[in-house]
Amino acid sequence: MGSEERIKQLELFYQEDPKDPFVIYALAIEHLDNNKSKSRELFDLLLQEHPNYVGTYYHAAALYAELGENEKAEKIYKEGISKARDLQDHHALKELQSAYMNFQFENE
Repeated sequence: MGSEERIKQLELFYQEDPKDPFVIYALAIEHLDNNKSKSRELFDLLLQEHPNYVGTYYHAAALYAELGENEKAEKIYKEGISKARDLQDHHALKELQSAYMNFQFENE
């Protein structure tokens, strides 16, 4: 299944349940390569409405860094690290800490 087909299928799922964070996340990921503004919009929606969906922070921060919005990226990394710690999601915590360290090193 190609990216366009996945996006169409995910959009159908989204229409059925627009509050499902996994569907929003999957759509944001699918749009990363070809429609960064749509991806950004979906990540922002997740960060606002589903702050406990920890996977969002890693990709959202990376996208903002890629777009040159380093202050926003740093804020999202820090929020994600804090949220992962609060939720005791050790895997996400390690990934976010590592990504944040790399981000800091690249932006010295």
